[in-house]
Amino acid sequence: MADWIYGRNAVYECLRAGRRAFKQLWLAEGLQADERLDEIVALARKCQIAPKPVKKPELNRVGENHQGVALQVGDYVYSEVDAMLAQARKRGEAPFLLLLDTLQDPQNLGTLLRTAEVVGVHGVVLPHRRTATVTPAVVNASSGASEHLLISQANLAQTIDQLKAADVWVIGLDAGADAQPPERVRLDGAIALVVGSEGEGMRRLVRESCDLLLRLPMRGQVASLNAAVAGSIALFLAAQARRAD
Repeated sequence: MADWIYGRNAVYECLRAGRRAFKQLWLAEGLQADERLDEIVALARKCQIAPKPVKKPELNRVGENHQGVALQVGDYVYSEVDAMLAQARKRGEAPFLLLLDTLQDPQNLGTLLRTAEVVGVHGVVLPHRRTATVTPAVVNASSGASEHLLISQANLAQTIDQLKAADVWVIGLDAGADAQPPERVRLDGAIALVVGSEGEGMRRLVRESCDLLLRLPMRGQVASLNAAVAGSIALFLAAQARRAD
């Protein structure tokens, strides 16, 4: 099965990561050249892919916001949690993982993957069901960050047990009264941050499996943040704590 990755940044990062099989590259006829487009063409040629000029309506069928570029690729290759822990050891760092509990909006997933890659997360774990996966829309929303990340699909409760056995502290992002504010939570060690779904938050079993819960302070008139914004803030808090360690 083949997917079409679209959008200049997404296509560029996909080619740069080199983790998929590449089949063909489409460029809109009459597309004005720029630095990023030149980089895409150069990478494609290194992979022995000749760019094919196509009419814009053909690209429109591939996906919105294609920016005149689309790359046909093989399936996304998911990883394993063990590989994420191994990557942390290889870097000489305490494990830093992101677990997403039935996040369903591709834009939210893409945003969190982009943030995770930027702050140096060693891997992201998605559940097997009721979740957005790494589709072309998610690759586009992440600006191609998904192509550089280790991402796994696994049973989250079992994954939490596995991480605890590896001395990783599991911290759930939650708005409940029993959750702790950031100043009372150590984020500088081996941690896995859990972010729940857009409407329901974490499922009960996942929530109860966490070592502790983290609550972001709200001082404005808006009652809450969406999953992508809240998760991104928590990831940056953890990244800042790890740098200060």
